[in-house]
Amino acid sequence: MSVPSSRKITQILRAELDKLVTLPLIWLTLMGTFILNLLLAAAFTSIGLQGAAGTQSILNIGLASMGYLQAGFIILGIIAICSEYIGGQIRTTLTTIPWRGFQLSTKHLALATLTVPAAIIIAGSGVLYTFMIMRDTAVEIEIDTMIKTLAGATGYLTLTTLLSAAIGSLLRRTTPALVILLGYYFVVSPLLRDFLPNIKNYFPDTAGYYMYMPPSSDQIIVLTPLQGTGISMLWTLIFITVAIVFYRKRDA
Repeated sequence: MSVPSSRKITQILRAELDKLVTLPLIWLTLMGTFILNLLLAAAFTSIGLQGAAGTQSILNIGLASMGYLQAGFIILGIIAICSEYIGGQIRTTLTTIPWRGFQLSTKHLALATLTVPAAIIIAGSGVLYTFMIMRDTAVEIEIDTMIKTLAGATGYLTLTTLLSAAIGSLLRRTTPALVILLGYYFVVSPLLRDFLPNIKNYFPDTAGYYMYMPPSSDQIIVLTPLQGTGISMLWTLIFITVAIVFYRKRDA
């Protein structure tokens, strides 16, 4: 089967983007995640004001919700992939775009294109809220540090979304994918960190934390942001590759 031309590549990418932006569940997930993040930011900011606010960084408080915020992006990645299996729309997709491996790769690229600005807005909104409320009491931060930290947070949320999409492609069902991923991120991984302290930093979520971890004098830095990014990207690429291999071999 011949490789699609550059014009077809552009058309396929546009088609995948159109499918994502016209899916109501995508926007409901993003809106719900945005609102939840603001509520959490308000709660963490309120706690910061009641405590030793002068010793805390705006970034530490503004990004304290990231552990919960990632759930919305996990759901986003799963919905983006599994929605096509509801009602058998995937058969139409594969009839129109017979290059299976390329189609799934383009799907992930379209998802990343949508996720990056959403992650910037959602993660940035928490930091902005905290800054507006605590700008007179919290520790000042440099603009370069803020940009690097928000870039890391955006990268982590994007990689988490793509990894979740790959898992969704492997399972092809929304509920099992949600149970496995949410169970891992919120139950299994925290437990494994206690039982496997020597390798915990190489888990995708723990390594991803170092991508956006705000600088702090009381924390031990095990991985640099670049190392955390590399490990998180490796996990994501492995799962995407496995998903493509199975996607090409299985029936729709």
